[in-house]
Amino acid sequence: MNKVARTLETWHAIVAAGDVTALPSILSDAVVLRSPAFFKPYPGKEATVLVIGTVITVFEDFVYHRAFHSPDGQSAVLEFSARIGDKSLKGVDIFRFDDEGLILEIEVMIRPGNALMALGKTMAERAGPALLALLASSR
Repeated sequence: MNKVARTLETWHAIVAAGDVTALPSILSDAVVLRSPAFFKPYPGKEATVLVIGTVITVFEDFVYHRAFHSPDGQSAVLEFSARIGDKSLKGVDIFRFDDEGLILEIEVMIRPGNALMALGKTMAERAGPALLALLASSR
């Protein structure tokens, strides 16, 4: 099994367990998270763990359906569905990996708009204050 496959195997285990304890072990120190719930990208492991850990508690009935991999093996896209309250959504997690197979970038896209708005509102309530504090302390 190659390095990226091992990282994705760990990612799936983290999501299935709803426990982000192992997440830092598969993140590059230079990781950047681009979330549809927040305007700016968030750099660093701490912000990524905070956001992913919160999303895991927000999404209900989360399921991955398909995976797509780039020819060079350095990128992957995982298609998923979930629910937030009465809003069903579809989305993709887009990953880029470094040479060690660690996650260098995660970009998340979600549709439809009403589910994305529900996600944004909930994420702002649950993770927003902690993210602001984290960003303020890193300056």
